[in-house]
Amino acid sequence: MAPETDAGVLVLTSLAGGEKHGYAITQDIAERVGVTLGPGTLYGVLARLEEGGLIEALPAQARRRPYRLTPAGAEALTEQLRQMRLVADLGTRRLRTAAT
Repeated sequence: MAPETDAGVLVLTSLAGGEKHGYAITQDIAERVGVTLGPGTLYGVLARLEEGGLIEALPAQARRRPYRLTPAGAEALTEQLRQMRLVADLGTRRLRTAAT
C-alpha cells in the first residue's frame, strides 16, 4: 500500500528518521521542508497510515503517543520516492528540451 497523499509521504519521511509523536512530526516537517501540517491533516494521515500498516502507534509516553515506521511503511516510502525521482527527472528533461 502506498501513501495516498503528499502529507503521507512527508509523515513517512519524518518517521524514517526515528520514532516521533504528532507534534514532533509536524515540527520536523516544518523545519526540514517548510510545510506546516495542521492537526486535522496530521491526525487524519496518521490514522490512514496506521490503518494501512505503514506506521504503528507505540504506548503513550507522558500523554504523547509516538509512532514508528513499519517495514511495510519503509518499503512504500522507498517506492514512492523512486516514482517521485522518475517524475522529477522527466520534468527536468522536458524543461531542458523546451528551453532549447
